[in-house]
Amino acid sequence: MQRCCSGSGRTHTHKRPHPLPPPPPPPPQLPPPHQDSSEQLREQGGKEAGPGGWQLAGSCSPPRAAPACPSPHPSFTPGPSQPPTGLCSPLLPRTLAMGIPPRRKSHLLLLVAVVLVSSPAWSSARGSPATFGPVFEDQPLSLLFPEESTEEKVTLACHARASPPATYRWKMNGTEMKLEPGSRHQLVGGNLVIINPTKGQDAGVYQCLASNPVGTIISREAVLRFGFLQEFSKEERDPVKTHEGWGVMLPCNPPAHYPGLSYRWLLNEFPNFIPTDGRHFVSQTTGNLYIARTNASDLGNYSCLATSHMDFSTKSVFSKFAQLNLAAEAQPEWLKVISDMEADIGSSLRWGCAAAGKPRPTVRWLRNGEPLAPQTRVEVLAGDLRFSKLSLEDSGMYQCVAENKHGTIYASAELAVQALAPDFRLNPVRRLIPAARGGEVIIPCQPRAAPKAVVLWSKGTEILVNSSRVTVTPDGTLIIRNISRSDEGKYTCFAENFMGKANSTGILSVRDATKITLAPSSADINLGDNLTLQCHASHDPTMDLTFIWTLDDLPIDSDKPGGHYRRASVKETVGDLTILNAQLRHGGKYMCTAQTVVDSASKEATVLVRGPPGPPGGVVVRDIGDTTVQLSWSRGFDNHSPIAKYTLQARTPPAGKWKQVRTNPANIEGNAETAQVLGLTPWMDYEFRVTASNILGTGEPSGPSSKIRTKEAAPSVAPSGLSGGGGAPGELIVNWTPMSREYQHGDGFGYLLSFRRQGSTSWQTARVPGADAQHFVYSNESVRPYTPFEVKIRSYNHRGNGPESLTALVYSAEEEPRVAPTNVWAKGVSSSEMNVTWEPVQQDMNGILLGYEIRYWKAGDKEAAADRVRTAGLDPSARVTDLHPNTKYHVTVRAYNRAGTGPASPSTNATTMKPPPRRPPGNISWTFSSSSLSIKWDPVVPLRNESAVTGYKMLYQDDLHPTPTLHLTSKKGIEIAVPKDISYALVQIRTTGPGGDGTPAEVHIVRNGGTSMMVENSAVCPAPRSGTTLSHSMAMLILVGYLEL
Repeated sequence: MQRCCSGSGRTHTHKRPHPLPPPPPPPPQLPPPHQDSSEQLREQGGKEAGPGGWQLAGSCSPPRAAPACPSPHPSFTPGPSQPPTGLCSPLLPRTLAMGIPPRRKSHLLLLVAVVLVSSPAWSSARGSPATFGPVFEDQPLSLLFPEESTEEKVTLACHARASPPATYRWKMNGTEMKLEPGSRHQLVGGNLVIINPTKGQDAGVYQCLASNPVGTIISREAVLRFGFLQEFSKEERDPVKTHEGWGVMLPCNPPAHYPGLSYRWLLNEFPNFIPTDGRHFVSQTTGNLYIARTNASDLGNYSCLATSHMDFSTKSVFSKFAQLNLAAEAQPEWLKVISDMEADIGSSLRWGCAAAGKPRPTVRWLRNGEPLAPQTRVEVLAGDLRFSKLSLEDSGMYQCVAENKHGTIYASAELAVQALAPDFRLNPVRRLIPAARGGEVIIPCQPRAAPKAVVLWSKGTEILVNSSRVTVTPDGTLIIRNISRSDEGKYTCFAENFMGKANSTGILSVRDATKITLAPSSADINLGDNLTLQCHASHDPTMDLTFIWTLDDLPIDSDKPGGHYRRASVKETVGDLTILNAQLRHGGKYMCTAQTVVDSASKEATVLVRGPPGPPGGVVVRDIGDTTVQLSWSRGFDNHSPIAKYTLQARTPPAGKWKQVRTNPANIEGNAETAQVLGLTPWMDYEFRVTASNILGTGEPSGPSSKIRTKEAAPSVAPSGLSGGGGAPGELIVNWTPMSREYQHGDGFGYLLSFRRQGSTSWQTARVPGADAQHFVYSNESVRPYTPFEVKIRSYNHRGNGPESLTALVYSAEEEPRVAPTNVWAKGVSSSEMNVTWEPVQQDMNGILLGYEIRYWKAGDKEAAADRVRTAGLDPSARVTDLHPNTKYHVTVRAYNRAGTGPASPSTNATTMKPPPRRPPGNISWTFSSSSLSIKWDPVVPLRNESAVTGYKMLYQDDLHPTPTLHLTSKKGIEIAVPKDISYALVQIRTTGPGGDGTPAEVHIVRNGGTSMMVENSAVCPAPRSGTTLSHSMAMLILVGYLEL
């Protein structure tokens, strides 16, 4: 009997279910050997001690007799074949409950680094290889990392060719990074690997430094940024109403995000996207949807789709739906309204208003609240009101009224008809009017008058009339051309209407003309070059001269920080313009204008910027096969340098990266407009683009082609990751890695799995449909536990079968161990620990033993309340910690494998020791000589509920020896040798005994020269002594004086 399952779900129920074994963990990255100086504690007699609990790390018995038991690396768990390494076994965390299988044995990978070295050069008669400095072959690239990414690391690449090979360092934001073993930042070869990157700690600018004895080079900057896209608001969106034929806007209101987004809109359901056509427009800045001339087909529910494109992923979020409704009928709404108006008496006026509604509203007019009827001078035409020859009686309040059966709306405005005599007070003729010799001057005459005034001009007492040089325009402006010195003098404007008359006078002063003395010259330059366009001018010395530059009639801002233009500031008559790092957009017609307040002079020059070609256009895909397509395109601008070749690129949408593809012909010449693309993947979606190159570089790529899908073909790659095991008795579970989309090559994809008992000649085959399938379960009661099977797999689709994989060996499900450990013995070794030993269980045919499970519970409690720990190997002993002091425990031991735990051993008992005394040693005193330190204290007497004191431990450390030294004594004092030139020392003293170590007393000792000592004691104060021992208060006074010095 055989059964299969797709994805990670099972398709049948086990009689005794067990969890599938976890997939193999990634190979551990073991740090290099490293010794922390704080752990190298020298004990008297050659022992070592820890700085915290003074317990030798990993010891399995009292400190005086047991050897150290090294703990495994955090990412490494010994497998069943791992031999015992000592008298105890490291315990798994106590939080592992029974039934959760331990992690499999990690397989160490041997990484072989292949160093590419340049060909040796004979630099001497002995033939030694050449030495050269680092040259980058791979530099870091800027990355945009999603904050919500499931990726656990980011890699910034760096590799340099050098002899001897380069060493690498990294900088972040200009500061060199400390790359230490075990930290989140690891140096792998030259690459920087950031584990579990976060925005707060890792966003910034990175650079790689490669060094060897020749020198050091630094890479370009790579910016690591973090992007995010939050969800849309969960609040319901209000319906949007509009009228048929009107335009409407639906707001997107995107959520917080970085960087920018792309937007699309859904109508009613996915994937019914709104097309971008003549009536529909989606703003890629705000995300808002605009619909022109709405009709019944636009009714429905709309949702905004916002998409964020980042380097590692693409994320899209949908807004709540908003309903768009069309109003069948509606009251009037204004499309155009009237506003307040001032008009001259005798002039004409046209006022208009317009309204929309359904049914169409009618429009009428009111003056001062009364209906306005047509008159000789007043014409009323629906929304238009026309006046001819306005009179003062026409002044008043006017209203435009629009109404239909659903309502009435009003628009109001004031009409003021004015009658004024000419008045120059607000706008007189300029007092002094400068003009350039040979040039032209324009003198406006604009008095305030109603009706419009009749204007005359005079020079002195002579009335001016129109001639070839002198013109008075209908609006009263005086224009004089080809000016000479004889035109200097007083000019008066006379204005008159039926309300009165007025005049205003100005003086015309003739100046020297402005001329260009050195004009700019046309030039051809390459992209990135610098160019100076010269422009010098002469002018009237009484006037200020200004230079203005334009490019294709648009003004140039030469003061823009970081811009490409700079202006010369040598002297007033020089206006040279320099173009820095010229770009293609800087080509065109340049005009230099030298200008004063009275005239100007201009000269032009043409600048041609040669650069890489522009993007090709019109990329079309045709003749689509399973691995080939034919591309055609149209030529883009060559930017004044002939196109030498084309390069074709492809990607798999929507988030694939562009990659260069193989083509026929392999080298596409610059006059080509079609080529064949080779080496594509069958049944894969592609987009294509084209780039053009010339001697100046490669230009921008074309826009992407329309998306196409290559034809189907049979699979060409076998599935990988074939493994298995676990499950219920009588089952064979086979696992593999699902094949990604690019290897499926067609529809109707699935897997053909073949298996047989090891030694058998006939194969059984199972068909597992679905590309995501990754498990197969074969169930047969006749299958014995842990039976080896040979397994192989191939994939298939509608076009045929793919190649078979290599054969793998997979075992059927295991059963729990059947035998219990014997001779279980437990003994309390301190107030919180006990040692447990047992006779090991022999391996059987049911499976592979992984270790032992120890269960322990207090006397008086039920076994159901037992705590449990598991060993990570087959060592028949372990130490159980975190126990209660002076407490009796019942203990059992069971063997376990991947199927579960076996039967329990007979229980045994153990009682933990009484706790050590809580009081630290007191009344500490000391004496100091030139080469020794003698310390004494009062003995600690334990209480009845505390364990006996068998001795004392003293930890000593001074400023010359930062590694602490442990000293043991059974007496109430100790004398140790100390260096003569120490400045200060730290001493900790605590009791020791069967119950463990007690609370420490800490003493800080500072030298003050000679044999006198200064003391600061955080636990106890030193007792008064004569000779070289000082009281605590006196020591503090001396310490303060010492620090001030």
